[in-house]
Amino acid sequence: MDNTKELSAKYNPVEVEDKWYKYWMDKGFFRSTPDEREPYCIVIPPPNVTGVLHMGHMLNNTLQDVLVRRARMKGKNACWVPGTDHASIATEAKVVAKLKAEGIEKSQLSRDEFLKHAWEWKEKHGGIILEQLKKLGASCDWDRTSFTMDPTLSESVIHVFVDLFRKGLIYRGVRMVNWDPQAKTAVSDEEVIYREVKGKLYYLNYKIEGEDGHVTIATTRPETILGDTAVCVHPNDPRYAHLKGKRLIVPLINRSVPVIFDEYVDMEFGTGALKITPAHDVNDYMLGEKYNLEVIDIFNDDGTLNESAQLYVGMDRFEVRKQIVVDLEKAGNLAKVEDYVNKVGFSERTDAVIEPKLSMQWFLKMKDLAQPALDAVVNGDIKLHPPKFVNTYRHWMENVKDWCLSRQLWWGHRIPAWYLPEGGYVVAHNEGEALELARKQTNNPNLQISDLRQDDDVLDTWFSSWLWPISVFNGILDPENPDIKYYYPTHDLITAPEILFFWVARMIIAGYEYMGDKPFRNVYLTGIVRDHLRRKMSKQLGNSPDPLDLIAKYGADGVRVGMLLCSPAGNDLLFDESLTEQGRNFSNKIWNAFRLVKGWQVDDNAKQPESARVAVEWFNNVINRAIEQCDDDFEKYRISEALMNLYKLFWDEFSSWYLE
Repeated sequence: MDNTKELSAKYNPVEVEDKWYKYWMDKGFFRSTPDEREPYCIVIPPPNVTGVLHMGHMLNNTLQDVLVRRARMKGKNACWVPGTDHASIATEAKVVAKLKAEGIEKSQLSRDEFLKHAWEWKEKHGGIILEQLKKLGASCDWDRTSFTMDPTLSESVIHVFVDLFRKGLIYRGVRMVNWDPQAKTAVSDEEVIYREVKGKLYYLNYKIEGEDGHVTIATTRPETILGDTAVCVHPNDPRYAHLKGKRLIVPLINRSVPVIFDEYVDMEFGTGALKITPAHDVNDYMLGEKYNLEVIDIFNDDGTLNESAQLYVGMDRFEVRKQIVVDLEKAGNLAKVEDYVNKVGFSERTDAVIEPKLSMQWFLKMKDLAQPALDAVVNGDIKLHPPKFVNTYRHWMENVKDWCLSRQLWWGHRIPAWYLPEGGYVVAHNEGEALELARKQTNNPNLQISDLRQDDDVLDTWFSSWLWPISVFNGILDPENPDIKYYYPTHDLITAPEILFFWVARMIIAGYEYMGDKPFRNVYLTGIVRDHLRRKMSKQLGNSPDPLDLIAKYGADGVRVGMLLCSPAGNDLLFDESLTEQGRNFSNKIWNAFRLVKGWQVDDNAKQPESARVAVEWFNNVINRAIEQCDDDFEKYRISEALMNLYKLFWDEFSSWYLE
């Protein structure tokens, strides 16, 4: 009897994968609850709720799935927690754009009206990427799907903010931040992408007050001279020794500013004379504080110039740049212009050019909080794979800056601070507690909640995701519950090196602060998926295939194998579609081997030939060595190498020799 008749001659991944994934889901094979087995837990790096599957997600989630499925095979109670991040800036931008297309401006809506639209958008679009991960075959415990603005997770965020404030670690103050003029909010360092831009270096003459001479400075941003409050030179620069005690005149607006002497200046750059604009440059701000300089903020939140600029009021900053160069030349202050390539910061969310800006924001003191997280990685309690990233991590953590927590948005976790009628504020878990604290602080028992005004800002999205390994198990609000006690600390985190500090380090900080223990044991850092020209794959460049198209063409297993064959930890993956074809062919090879074996006629009474006995003994030795090698590869997180060895084992030793 031929047992292969019901099997198609060619493997059909769509038919097989859809069928078996549904079967696994129906049977609840991915679910996990605490029991007597050894736990193995991974929490997904939550993709943005605005997101759709891209090549980086494919690589990251394939690696996670490999580790989770291997843990199940070893008899562990494997739990892979999925979820999404509310992504304040990206989501608000999507909702604002949708409303604008409908003829509605955000400014026309109340906060509550806008949030109603935002939640509607989230419910409609927010689960797309999770459904796409199912097409990839991701074996998450989907019953545990979390969202960073779920009630329990939101309450955890507020609890942590209040706790850190009461510990004296959160404060409010005016500091220099990265400002996105399009989104009209501060953004974190990690949301600033620096790119080399072909620009100009403008040489401008500043007259010496009361004399005929002048000093030439070089700048890439001539529009900011309207906020200049000093010119700085190096104390050892002989070209400017005669300027001690002198003042210069800022062109066009005729502001008299002092000449200051500081070693910060690079004598080799430009002319060795540096204009100082404390309101619009981080280093200028520090010099301004050091020498008690006036701070003049010339920009509105949208990047137009305000009244303090004196000229070009209401014009966009880049239009001003064009016009001011013309006016400086007319006034005789433009010495020359040179082509110049420099690095410019762009908002990752809107692609607007970032404007350094002084702004009243909420900050978290990081230095003392960071120390346990630094020690944990340096002493190996948490292992980074590959270990070359330990030095990068150490450098970041030893130079950690206070974290700007606030964002000028409506979508997100609203800062739990309420301002009092006569000044001052209280920080509380909710309105009731805020009113109680306000009455005590003002000694006014008749104060009503309507007398208070809650802060309009929301928290940086990372302030919820840094709690992710704890909050998905409700460990902040209920640190003794069975889930957190069983699954925490988790085992492996798979993520990208570019968020090693901004997410990974912060999760480690939160873990030690709120659980007294690390949030995970190992961090596997993937490379970036690049094209054959080594460019990062992105929709903007148009060099990235649609992952779902690849899955439809080659099957999920084909795509997964193709990506893993060339993705050693920490090194970039040079993607070639032929790799996924190779992965599909491997699936077909397994299928054909199965058809071959299933088609054999077996005579239970026949005597086993000597050649078969030798073959079985030989292959037992081969596979035992392969298992040892595979285990060693996994111990060292050489997952690509493990797959390559198993690929060769199946294709060569098993199929070409053993079966033949």
